[in-house]
Amino acid sequence: MKGLRLLIGFVLALALSPAAQAEPYLAIRYGLKCVACHVNPTGGGLRNAVGNSFAQNSIAANPLPNALQGWNGALLDDRLRLGGDFRTATTRTSVSGQPTTSVGGTEQARLYADVQIIKEYLGVHLDQQIAPGKAERQEAYVRLSTPGMGWYAKAGQFYLPFGWRLQDSLAFVRQLSGVSMTVPDKGFELGHESEQLSAQVAYTNRPGNSGSTTGHQLTSQIAWLQPWGRVGAAMARVTSTAGDRQAYGLFAGTTTGPVTWLGEVDVVSDAGFPEGTRRQFATLLEANWLVRQGHNLKLTAEYLDPDRRVAHDNKVRHSLVYEYTPIAFVQLRAGYRRFGGIPQNAVDNRRQTFVELHGLF
Repeated sequence: MKGLRLLIGFVLALALSPAAQAEPYLAIRYGLKCVACHVNPTGGGLRNAVGNSFAQNSIAANPLPNALQGWNGALLDDRLRLGGDFRTATTRTSVSGQPTTSVGGTEQARLYADVQIIKEYLGVHLDQQIAPGKAERQEAYVRLSTPGMGWYAKAGQFYLPFGWRLQDSLAFVRQLSGVSMTVPDKGFELGHESEQLSAQVAYTNRPGNSGSTTGHQLTSQIAWLQPWGRVGAAMARVTSTAGDRQAYGLFAGTTTGPVTWLGEVDVVSDAGFPEGTRRQFATLLEANWLVRQGHNLKLTAEYLDPDRRVAHDNKVRHSLVYEYTPIAFVQLRAGYRRFGGIPQNAVDNRRQTFVELHGLF
């Protein structure tokens, strides 16, 4: 009977689905590392048993119905772990002098799987996007771990470690760095996790290098973890026939009372422009107010300077988002974004409102 309840819960979770990737403010708020809740050592995607338990007991406003309780993603004596991540949204965009537009539908549907070939030592991880559009592989890598020593290595296709792994891949810092959960790369990553340090270095092809464009990317990151929060630094160096690129980032997070803060500053020097090297700059400041369990109010201020040599070409984006998690694995989000740029460009000064439904299992 318990197995039947778990199967029913699994099917219902799929039916509810449309869901969020993890957000780093939760790790800061509860004093956790990304690897504490996720199979991927650098966070995001498939949750482990602790992550599923955390979602059920610490985030949601209400407990799950009895039929849905007990799911932790593990099958076959924890050798196989399954999960999914789905999201749908409706967004209205207002541009001065133009008709208001509305776009809705499935934004993302992903399935995850992790197989332990040698339990706790050797595993294979898959992240497959199945919608919208055609199916597309996001992550597919082999992972070697050393329990008790804190070291791991992975080879294949994976997301790169650089700054905060934000759900919003359109944030200025994620666009400028070129690193997000929509841009995987192929190569090798070595990482170390200890009580106070988290460090990674990856050697990859670079996502934009294909066809006649050749080169590689070296990405590294280190974070210092303390009870009050964490501070980190990241670097990405690209060697490419299309133009070399260097990116540097600083990021930090802490909690003051019910508010959790995230900040990031990225600086990029990119030689891939017709006029030569372009120096760029982006910042993020995010506040997450825990109104009460299951209710989070997110305020974000962003700044982007796309070319330091050009005066008054900067862009800003301010967001106000309310996140309601009624039960584990389901979240509702509603928000307003205001963009700012040069007055002559109406699109750069647009307004957006959106409603999202997320579900994961």
